[in-house]
Amino acid sequence: MSLLYTQVHCLRDGQVLLLKRTKEPNLGLWVAPGGKIERNESPYECAVRELYEETGLYAQEMHFRGVVSIVMPMVVEPCLQFLFTSTDFVGELAADEREGILGWWPIEEVQYLDMPPANARLLPQAVDMKRPFYQAKYVYG
Repeated sequence: MSLLYTQVHCLRDGQVLLLKRTKEPNLGLWVAPGGKIERNESPYECAVRELYEETGLYAQEMHFRGVVSIVMPMVVEPCLQFLFTSTDFVGELAADEREGILGWWPIEEVQYLDMPPANARLLPQAVDMKRPFYQAKYVYG
């Protein structure tokens, strides 16, 4: 069995929407909205669902920006993360406060936020629409 996750980077006016987690995993850290892919759900469907559940926004269009294999010492199952970016979304921004607090951040300031190491490393690739599709492996020590 594999662990399959999505992340959605919403972009507007040079900013990216991030969520400061109020629970584990990543308590107190800034992450992109997203989550676990459910049974019979595609990565794209999961990304749309998780974005709506965590932010109140509905992505009218998303771009598949990359896939990352995450290796963690305490997890024996393979873990894959599917990265999406959206610049076309509608709805009223409303955080699911059980998950975290939302904030728009200038892309150039994201490097100064407290983020999980993999997210900090992968976010610039995901949000730069001029870069090609991204495939990587991130190993937690």
